[in-house]
Amino acid sequence: MAVAAARLDPHHEIADIDRRLFGGFVEHLGRHIYDGIHEPGHPAAGADGFRRDVIELVRELGVSTIRYPGGNFVSGYRWEDGIGPVDERPRRLDLAWHSTETNEVGLHEFAAWLELVGSDLMLAVNLGTRGTQEALDLLEYANVDAKTAWTDRRAANGHPEPFGVTMWCLGNEMDGPWQIGHKNAGDYGKLASQTAKAMRMLDPSLELVVCGSSARSMPTFGSWERTVLEHTFDDVDFISCHSYYQERGDDAQEFLASGVDMALFIEAVVSIADAVAATKKSDKRIMVSFDEWNIWYLHDEGGGQNDKPEEKGWPVAPRLLEDRYSVLDAVVFGDLLITLLQHADRVRSASLAQLVNVIAPIMTEPGGPAWRQTTFFPFSLTSRLATGRAVRVPVVSPTFASAVAGDVAAVNAVATIDDDGASLFVVNRSTSEAATLTVDLGPLLAALGRDVAVDEAHLLHDDDMYAANTLEAPERVGRTTLDAEIDGTALTIPLPPVSWGCLRLT
Repeated sequence: MAVAAARLDPHHEIADIDRRLFGGFVEHLGRHIYDGIHEPGHPAAGADGFRRDVIELVRELGVSTIRYPGGNFVSGYRWEDGIGPVDERPRRLDLAWHSTETNEVGLHEFAAWLELVGSDLMLAVNLGTRGTQEALDLLEYANVDAKTAWTDRRAANGHPEPFGVTMWCLGNEMDGPWQIGHKNAGDYGKLASQTAKAMRMLDPSLELVVCGSSARSMPTFGSWERTVLEHTFDDVDFISCHSYYQERGDDAQEFLASGVDMALFIEAVVSIADAVAATKKSDKRIMVSFDEWNIWYLHDEGGGQNDKPEEKGWPVAPRLLEDRYSVLDAVVFGDLLITLLQHADRVRSASLAQLVNVIAPIMTEPGGPAWRQTTFFPFSLTSRLATGRAVRVPVVSPTFASAVAGDVAAVNAVATIDDDGASLFVVNRSTSEAATLTVDLGPLLAALGRDVAVDEAHLLHDDDMYAANTLEAPERVGRTTLDAEIDGTALTIPLPPVSWGCLRLT
């Protein structure tokens, strides 16, 4: 049994939590929209075709802002295809995912779905095959409150009032050679700056996200951020980070160090942004929008979960990227959430990619049920319990050796504090050793001026770390009770190997 110790001190404040940290991402990809959130004729579908069982799960998940419509998809997307009478909309070939897009769901339908799930819209514009003028047209259609040709079309299409979208992405992953319209950093930076300046002429209140690197492993990482920000620093508010993690081979212990890699990524991007600020003699701080993150078995090593779409012609809504998540995946996922909270001073927005069927916490079967994957639990619990201010919880813990990250603490933690109490999020990254974490609550109790009790405590763990929820066994894995106890000022938390937990103190 490993022994770990920590101290919960409200004075170790990181920042107020921006609720956009618990955002999501919906792309026209595979069965995400069609046969996922939208399945006319399903017993749970309303007259609008949206499945109410999925809506309830998305509401339970607790996503704040949802990025749309991509993703790689957006770099070839003509947004005008998704407005007007549905039966008159064109079918298009989607080069990104080698599929046929029917355009049954577009801006109006998706905005209506967001009203049902209680989330805000974050739009991406196409800077791959299109440019500044098309971005301005979409912004005018979506946001302008004046009588113009575009706003007349919006009203004719059933939405006389503006959609009022405040956060916009200037393209997607433009550093990636796989991206339609891929550009070098200088060319993209010039286009993004030009587009941002023009968009602000229409709406100065916008919050704009410029594309950072698609991964820390990209060969242009670092130089890309510097060059892009040298062009766009005065025009944007955020720079994006994208990162996906997976177990490679049978090295679960290395996989459990993924949160350290995410932290290094964030800290490097922040350093570059601040260096650009220094050269410009500016006190402006560019924030991070980690608007794609998840576990994704992108490099399939025999699992057969990621079929190649080009082998299927040009299908509508093929089964793509339908990863099945294990307890191990969910524990790493929960640790990534801890890492985002630990950087809440600069990560002010994040988007879990994605929500339904496609590398998703929610799965559906056509004509059948919807169910929670293992990753559903840490996200829904953290979104609900992480309120107020994020607080550092340094942990003294045994370590293990990582080939990528060096010595890694086996136990990691972060806390949030609000007027009613505190929440604590913990993970045991060890594959072999249980740990007991003892947290000194003395500084917290002194700050609150009263004692606290454990109001709720949840654990994600299974003796089989590869256990998963499936169509055949949708409730095989669930959250259980974390046996946390308070004795005086000491909070004791037992953590089995490969486990994630959270608790609420009130």
